[in-house]
Amino acid sequence: MQEIAVVVHNSNENVTVLETINSIKNAGFKNVFIQWYDKDWKCSQEEQAKICKKLGLNIIFAHLGYKNINSIWEKGEEGETLVEKYKKDILNCKQYDIPMVVMHLTSKNVAPKYNEIGLNRIKEITQYAQKLGIKVAFENTKIKGYLEYIIENIKDDNVGICYDAGHCHVHFDDEFNFELFKNRIFAVHLHDNDKTDDLHLLPFDGTINWNCVIEKLKECNYSGPITLELCYRYEYKNMLLDDFYKEGFDRGKKLQKIFKK
Repeated sequence: MQEIAVVVHNSNENVTVLETINSIKNAGFKNVFIQWYDKDWKCSQEEQAKICKKLGLNIIFAHLGYKNINSIWEKGEEGETLVEKYKKDILNCKQYDIPMVVMHLTSKNVAPKYNEIGLNRIKEITQYAQKLGIKVAFENTKIKGYLEYIIENIKDDNVGICYDAGHCHVHFDDEFNFELFKNRIFAVHLHDNDKTDDLHLLPFDGTINWNCVIEKLKECNYSGPITLELCYRYEYKNMLLDDFYKEGFDRGKKLQKIFKK
């Protein structure tokens, strides 16, 4: 049976990340992913990784940051600097025995057209990761075409995608070429919304058809963790943090049952 995982979210409101990790553990989760954003958090990404490991939580992947990611497609020093930054992040993840990283290919609603400049830079990153035995999963964000371009041009075994159900729902109206990504879905971000915004709600609190999503994932031979990307905010703050993550774990078990059908 597939494991259930959840993000250690640094944007949870009115709580510390240590409280978040403890509530995740208390709820019954055994697997997490962490946000490796290189931000000046009170509890650094490295400290978060150490805390998770100390509590016996398995880190299934690290989500790398995406600041200035659009420059990866443009000529100039900024794009080259970004390549070195990602290589450094991947090396750091290797030191914490994190087997996979998730990356964005664009940010916001407009980005430079995908091209060979960006492709060659991304190849440098993924080939470096391959040498370290780390997988790289590129996430569907707000603009179509980039994910397809990378997957069609990089066939290495360590390169795949992270399917984000919430992004697909709000940004793509659920249109997604699953057939193209068959056997290349390495990870998922499962969260809900009502198409007004990328809300990161608990599954079944929005308008996503989860039976349809999971059927498509099964057709693509996805068998990895049921990974929830949840955020403690909005009306969820009326719940205790422990109760929020317990409810999240229960929703994960509902998805788990659909996968078993």
